[in-house]
Amino acid sequence: MAAWLIIFILGLVEGITEFIPVSSTGHLIVAGHMLGFAGESAKTFEIFIQLGAILAVVFLYKDTFLGLFTGQRTRGVVGFHGLLLLALTTLPALVVGAITHGYIKQYLFNTHTVAMGLGVGGVAILLVELVLPRARRDGLGTLRWREALLIGLFQCLALWPGTSRSAATIVGGMIAGIERKTAAEYSFLAAVPLMFAAVAFDLFKSRAILHAADVPVFALGFVVSLIAAAVAVKGFLRLLGSYTLNAFGWYRIIIAPLIWFFLA
Repeated sequence: MAAWLIIFILGLVEGITEFIPVSSTGHLIVAGHMLGFAGESAKTFEIFIQLGAILAVVFLYKDTFLGLFTGQRTRGVVGFHGLLLLALTTLPALVVGAITHGYIKQYLFNTHTVAMGLGVGGVAILLVELVLPRARRDGLGTLRWREALLIGLFQCLALWPGTSRSAATIVGGMIAGIERKTAAEYSFLAAVPLMFAAVAFDLFKSRAILHAADVPVFALGFVVSLIAAAVAVKGFLRLLGSYTLNAFGWYRIIIAPLIWFFLA
């Protein structure tokens, strides 16, 4: 298969899966394994193209992000209060991720761990939907610091490939009493500071193995990921207006053993 086609496919996989609860990292690892795209540069590429998906959210929620810098001391994801919420959600995973970064890339970026993360996460989604507490917070303007911190703690679970950052934060938000669609939107916003930091940190750590020849490859994956993510975010929010997360839970449970036995 042509190299550009492999990069296009991986960018598409990243963009589609980044913000739905199925694990973009897990799907990239599996897709890379199937396409023969492996090695340290490949791992860095798989992390870098997440930046394209993140910029899609920045574009779609540009008014919300601009509202963070108004200097207002209000409620919800606005002004100083919004910055505080995002900081509380981001800090736990930043600390844990910085400590465990080397271990994760060396030992957890494989199809075995992805299968485990997908399966366990799928069961967790079904259980939470089964015993879902009544939502106390509906709309981004209703969020408080306690929910933001709890979501941040759940986000640490996503450091295990296959768990899904989106699944961890959405499910964590639902457990905290946040309405499902609101939890998804906050998950999108909370992804931006964490993943910007993660991409920058990984590129810095990998600077010795990156070369000028990698630029076209990274750029193509970046653009494809950005476009695919913008479409996926809009579609996911429309879906949550009428349905639960159960379909995603069952999908994860079904593909986990297939990955374990046929690819791992």
